[in-house]
Amino acid sequence: MVSDKNLILENQLSFIMYACSKETIKRYKSYLKNVDLTYTQYIAMLVLWNGDNITVNELGRKLYLDSGTITPLLKKLESKGLVERARDISDERNVFVRVTPIGQQLKEKVRNIPENILEDTGIPMSEANDILVDLKSVLERVNQK
Repeated sequence: MVSDKNLILENQLSFIMYACSKETIKRYKSYLKNVDLTYTQYIAMLVLWNGDNITVNELGRKLYLDSGTITPLLKKLESKGLVERARDISDERNVFVRVTPIGQQLKEKVRNIPENILEDTGIPMSEANDILVDLKSVLERVNQK
């Protein structure tokens, strides 16, 4: 029998973060189905709404996605008319992504989703802000190693 507390699943920081992420994304899915977006498409749009006309590589970095994942994601968003891609004329290796007018309209439809998620979970905004600060610190530390 294992008695080491470090080998108990519920004591694993990574598992708790994984489970929280999974359960939170499940809640997002119930809202996002109304606007025909997956969670990954939604977070891509969040990045683009706050920094339109960025490169595909920059978008991938911000989302922690590799090119094998980001390319099909963008193709799907393009097929929905939400984004457009265009090669940089001065350097064809760079592909820029920008939000279309239809994509901008979508922003209004999803504006309240983060607040709805907090309300659904019963997490007060002040506590959510504290958790966000802590998780950003964890992410920064993990990325430094």
